[in-house]
This record gives sequence, structure tokens and C-alpha cells, in this order.
Amino acid sequence: MKHTLKEWVATTRYWSFPVSTMPIVVTFAYLFAEGKLPAGGAPWAILALSLLGVVLLHSAGNLLSDWFDYRSGVDNAEAFAVRNLVFGMFKPNEYLILSVALFVLGSVLGLAVVALSGVGVLLVGAIALLLTALYSFLKYHALGDADIFVIFGVLTVIGLAYAVTGSWCSEALVLSLPMGIITVSVLHANNTIDIPTDRAAGIKTVAMLLGETRSVHLYSWYMVLPFASVLAAVIAGLLPPTTLLCLLAAHKAFRNMRQAASYKNTGREGLKGLDLGSAQLQLQFSLLLAAGLIVSHWI
Repeated sequence: MKHTLKEWVATTRYWSFPVSTMPIVVTFAYLFAEGKLPAGGAPWAILALSLLGVVLLHSAGNLLSDWFDYRSGVDNAEAFAVRNLVFGMFKPNEYLILSVALFVLGSVLGLAVVALSGVGVLLVGAIALLLTALYSFLKYHALGDADIFVIFGVLTVIGLAYAVTGSWCSEALVLSLPMGIITVSVLHANNTIDIPTDRAAGIKTVAMLLGETRSVHLYSWYMVLPFASVLAAVIAGLLPPTTLLCLLAAHKAFRNMRQAASYKNTGREGLKGLDLGSAQLQLQFSLLLAAGLIVSHWI
């Protein structure tokens, strides 16, 4: 069966790319604001390679996750899932082959970043690659949320900081909490709506252990905590006051919370698209946070 380029691109779940790219953008903005960017074009080359590489690896991880979910029965006709494999629009081996190809390409770009920076990036990248490959296994044992937080909230931040500065810029980890929590909210929204089908498939997620009602409540906290953590960091002097520009994204967080609250009246149907809403919040919040960091450099 032949597929169009648009259909192939759709398999990557490209709408979720803010989850992986925004931590890089915000970390780079932080380094710029702190005056830690070395002179020359190397930092900008690292930024470009990192953004493209993480998109390729994120795409590979999404494809591999969908392949595992289909093979294990987690994705089926009753699930709110990607239907390409369930309804035979794509063959499982097509997903697997594309995933491997993207992993290889993403790894090659990662090695290019190592060549421009140092072996410390290789260590961080190897850990991130391993955790990405193990994601489905960890997700099935209620560790997927922690896995995603570590990959995108911690390793991406510390890895890019090292690649650009050549040192372990631990102070940049102040970004980990807000960036990591919003990222986890995307996964948590998806897992909450999938509780019945995940339970039927015999796997465990954090959402399943909590139950639907408490999972919705936790999601609402995920919409509040990123803003609260930035505010706390500003009060503590760890981030400049201009980063409070991210509070302008609160309207999107409130809309997501209101949609989650509709579960009480509409059930699981009301949660449809909430993962997309979380990814959109990630984009808005991160761009505003990055803008606030950049502005602080000149104030």
C-alpha cells in the first residue's frame, strides 16, 4: 500500500513536537540571558542540530510506542488511539522500519553535536536514547511519567547546557520543573482517557492507579504548577522577573482545566484532545518564557 508524504508525516504525531523542542529553545534562551553563549557560530549550529535531532528521535519514539501499543493490544478499535495500525492503514513493519531509520538519523545528528561540544553530551544522549527505547516498557509499569520527565525535563536541559557551554550548568535545572511538568501533562491526559482500554490490556499507568477522577484532579494541578514554579524561582532570584511573561499562557491552562473538569458531566468524551491542548500550552508557555529570558539580557 502506497502512502502520501502527508500520511507518513502524520504517523510521527507532529503536533507533539513542542514537547521535545521547547525545552531546547528555553534552555538556549536561558544560556543567552545568563551570558553563557560562547562567541562564534558553534552554539547556533548546536541549537539547529539539537532541534532537528530531537524531532527525529521524538518521531522515532512515537512510532515505536504506537507499534508496541498495537502489538500488545493496548491500541484497539475501542481505544482513543492512533488508528493507522488498528484499521490497517499502515502495516506494523512500516512503523517499525521508519522508527529505526529515524532513530539512526537522530543519533547521527547527536554525534555531530558531540563533535562540536564534548563526550559529556554523548553520555547524556546515550541515557536519553535508552530511556526513549524503554518508554513503552516503563509506561506499562506506571513509570512512563517519570521517564518522560527525566528525558525532557532534565536530560534535555542539562544536555544542551553542556553542549553549548562545555560544563555541567546545574543552575539551568531550574527550568526542569516547569518544562517537565507540562510535558508530563501531555502523557497524563492521554493515559487518563485510555484507562479502561489500558486496564483491559493488562498494563499499569499512573492514571490507572489513581483512577479517572483523581487523574483529572492531578491534571488540573499540572496546569498550575509550571506557573507556580516560575513564580517561586523569580522570588528566589533564580530566574529574572521578566520570565513572568509566561503567565500570559495561563488562559490556555485555564481552558485545559475547564475541559478536564467537564469529565464530571461528559465522561471520557470530554477529555478528547486534551493531550493536544497540553502540547499547545507547552508551546505558548515556553515561547513566552524564552522571550522573558531574552528580554532580561538587555535589561
